[in-house]
Amino acid sequence: MAKRQFTIDIGTEQIPVEGQVHKNVAVKYLMRRRRSLLMTKNPDKVEKLYNDVPKNIKIIGKQLTREYKVVWEREGTEEFAGSRFTFTLEDIGDSQSNA
Repeated sequence: MAKRQFTIDIGTEQIPVEGQVHKNVAVKYLMRRRRSLLMTKNPDKVEKLYNDVPKNIKIIGKQLTREYKVVWEREGTEEFAGSRFTFTLEDIGDSQSNA
């Protein structure tokens, strides 16, 4: 499958990216944010980064826009118990783009 152009809308900014599927684009972006949290050693900076993680993310494609609710946990309680800063995506829905 060829890579397509998407725009990630997190409310405060829009980021152009390439990817294959809406959900994979969202997961890749959120994993990057999670990695920043895990690699930061300063507790104050970790708190600031954690408070700034997106709670809703919108992936805008050429024809379809999908929106996801992101549920963050400091300590994993589900599949990866004990993992820090886990997240789950809940599909809110999709709509047609006029691009």
